[in-house]
Amino acid sequence: MHQDFWHERWRTGQIGFHQSSVHPFLARWWPRLEPPAGARVYVPLCGKSLDMVWLAERGQRVVGSELSEIAIRDFFADRGLEPALTRDGEFTRYESGPYEIIAGDALALTPGVLGHVDAAYDRAALVALPPGMRPAYAASLAGLLPQGARSLLVAFEYPQEMKGGPPFSVEAAEIQRLFAAAFAVEQVERLDVLAENPKFAELGIPALFETAFLMERR
Repeated sequence: MHQDFWHERWRTGQIGFHQSSVHPFLARWWPRLEPPAGARVYVPLCGKSLDMVWLAERGQRVVGSELSEIAIRDFFADRGLEPALTRDGEFTRYESGPYEIIAGDALALTPGVLGHVDAAYDRAALVALPPGMRPAYAASLAGLLPQGARSLLVAFEYPQEMKGGPPFSVEAAEIQRLFAAAFAVEQVERLDVLAENPKFAELGIPALFETAFLMERR
């Protein structure tokens, strides 16, 4: 998944991965994380997700990372916000109200650039990455979160041989392998969402599971 792939998707509007509603897992499981009022929540590979608005409406400060500046500008424009821009090495920080989005390669982020965060929410980051990139992503997330920080991670499971990603299928066993050294990992939901995803059904895929994991940095 070369960076040009994602830049081209945003440039040409091929953003079927962008959802027009807040993810139900977020409303269902975020309270379990018990983030403090005003907590900074890291949202990797955030796009222009409405989930960030949901978090902000509940008193969280959102700090996202995103490769495409088209997505970032769209997010702020859709909110009627004019973000302030600052450069931080190879990154550009967009900031307005409760939102900060850092433009650049998420896997190159450092704690110094990101700043302290209290929690994280991954709806579409891990599943956007092919297998070879996932260990680097897991290591990056572990390096960015302090001990005790909690995260909600959403993934997919389906027969990978029947469809190429993204989104990729990432099964529970792989999530344990990737994260268990640095996080306590608990799977809290596994729901068949094939009926809501007709493109998968048209390929003859028998089931498409969406899964939710709560994680706490050791």
